[in-house]
Amino acid sequence: MEPQIQYVTTSDGVSIAYYAIGQGPATLYVTMPLTHLEAEWDFEPLRMAFTAAAQTSTFVRLDPRGFGLSDREGVDFDVDGFVLDIEAVVEHLGLEKLRIFAVAYATVPALVYTARHPDKVTHLVQSAPATSGIEMSNERFRSLMDLARVDYELAMETMVLTYFPYVPDHLRRDLAGLMRAGIDETGFQRLVAAAQLWDADTDAASISTPTLLLHPRNNPNFEISRTRRVAGLIKDSRVAFTDTFLDGSRLAQRFFEGDIPDLTDRERGSKVASFDAAALRTILFTDVEGSTALTERLGDAKARNLFREHERLIRAALNEHGGSEVKTMGDGFMAFFTSASKALECAIAIQSAFARRNESADEPIRVRVGLNAGEPISENNDLFGTVVNEAARITSTAEGGEILVANVVRELTKGKDFLFADRGEVSLRGFEDPVRLFEVRWSE
Repeated sequence: MEPQIQYVTTSDGVSIAYYAIGQGPATLYVTMPLTHLEAEWDFEPLRMAFTAAAQTSTFVRLDPRGFGLSDREGVDFDVDGFVLDIEAVVEHLGLEKLRIFAVAYATVPALVYTARHPDKVTHLVQSAPATSGIEMSNERFRSLMDLARVDYELAMETMVLTYFPYVPDHLRRDLAGLMRAGIDETGFQRLVAAAQLWDADTDAASISTPTLLLHPRNNPNFEISRTRRVAGLIKDSRVAFTDTFLDGSRLAQRFFEGDIPDLTDRERGSKVASFDAAALRTILFTDVEGSTALTERLGDAKARNLFREHERLIRAALNEHGGSEVKTMGDGFMAFFTSASKALECAIAIQSAFARRNESADEPIRVRVGLNAGEPISENNDLFGTVVNEAARITSTAEGGEILVANVVRELTKGKDFLFADRGEVSLRGFEDPVRLFEVRWSE
């Protein structure tokens, strides 16, 4: 499936390199500055990711003007020019509809293209979210730019280490080399300077296209306030947190397939804003009972299909009841709620959904759910502290099909229509004092 690179000329006379591989709904993947159609195909992780995407879609790549195999001389790095690049490729391929996955500096031109062509773009993914160029107020980035003027090779390797901490050591030099192949030091400095003038707020506010905003987790270079701002501008958007590029690719694919429901403005706001404020949270954990034995018995592929169905049911319940997904551990989830009642309603919805599924399924999935409430520590889009650790231990105490809660959750939901059975004081591993637990009676 090696791509055949072709060229198209934009309306302002710039030659743009592109290719399209695979069959199915069109997906345009556009990124800057890490873009060079030929060199990236020799980089195995990207080649594997792009080949996988082409199994279920017509996967389209282009080198924007000034990058890779496209014209580099005499081009300006303004947003309108990059939009013309996308327009030329889309029109040349005759695409009536497409999904766009935009990364890094390409997020802003992709956003503007979407705003100008709402009839063509069915889904938009931004990683990381932006409506303007990288702000030079970022001290780390300013230091990198200073280093680039002295030693561009070292600067690109440092940038990979800084912005892609999950990349293994043996691949960092190759990834930095790919970045240098895409654009030289002069071009990179010009891009950064031009991007400071980009302003797509008005375009973002006009978008009604379903949009997924991927925020890198545990990376101080990407501020949650920036993501929150974009989410507030784009009406039909939701936020998801990612650890690696592959995480983002999987989420984007699920989003394109309609597996991630769109959120209302109220739900979207709680997803983003509630991470920062120190306040009372109800923590919910889920865990698939006997997941290790299940995987050994079914094999990796069949077990993964089963866990994918489990993830779909959990996320549907979280979205319906206003829960904020913190992370998934493969066979379980961690989420939080600003309302204890909503958390219990979600827990009951989860168990009810699996009960209905298991009635006719060849392979049942039994999930245990545990809840606790308190004021966790919020850091880098994750939650920590005693309340979180205790919630995890409560979950491991439950049986498949059960919901166990700490007494504080029961107290917070007094007067509501929940039924509790006292399980007494239970010693949790790692905690000196026993904890009083209650079982939520959810089935008729």
